Amino acid sequence: MARVSQEHLDARRRQILDGAAVCFARNGFHATSMQDVLKEVDLSAGAVYRYFSGKDALIAAIVGEVLGQVHEGFEEAARSTPPPPPDDLVASVLSRVLATKESVTVDGRPAFPRLVVQVWTETLRNEELASLLREGYGVVQQTWARIVEAYQDAGMMRPDVTPDHVARTMMAAAMGFLAQQALFGPAPAEILREGLRGLMSVRERHSGSQSG
Repeated sequence: MARVSQEHLDARRRQILDGAAVCFARNGFHATSMQDVLKEVDLSAGAVYRYFSGKDALIAAIVGEVLGQVHEGFEEAARSTPPPPPDDLVASVLSRVLATKESVTVDGRPAFPRLVVQVWTETLRNEELASLLREGYGVVQQTWARIVEAYQDAGMMRPDVTPDHVARTMMAAAMGFLAQQALFGPAPAEILREGLRGLMSVRERHSGSQSG
């Protein structure tokens, strides 16, 4: 028998993951069965189970892939001296992740934001998935803390700010923007960039004393 190329294997795996993502985004994890996934990707059970042992394995693979993409984007920035400013950095990484998922749609709308919300909901009752998510976010958080320290070393950010607090805030901004897309529809990451840029431009007001 002819050997199946790695390119073919990768394409089949991508097909399964994208089909599962559509099913999960559309109906949620609990309402989706493996039969639903098989129907969506139009493959036999044997073809799918060759790659994934079941629904939990599919969920873990999807989550791991996204967290890897996010971490890779921020890690690349952390190696720059100095890193790009926060507004450009968060928006560019989010744009890159969204672009890789734009072909996966539900009812003509991107499935990824809805899928993210489904993942967050599932972590409330699935400890294994919650652990995977905590680990992934923890790695991203550490990378962001290094980025903040680089900002401070370059004189771009006040030295009295706790790096971990900035890291959590920037991650919250990206997560909140995804949640808005799931609720209200697609929006370009440039909106997030401009919003962060506006917030970053705020300066403290100091009331000076007047001498009579």
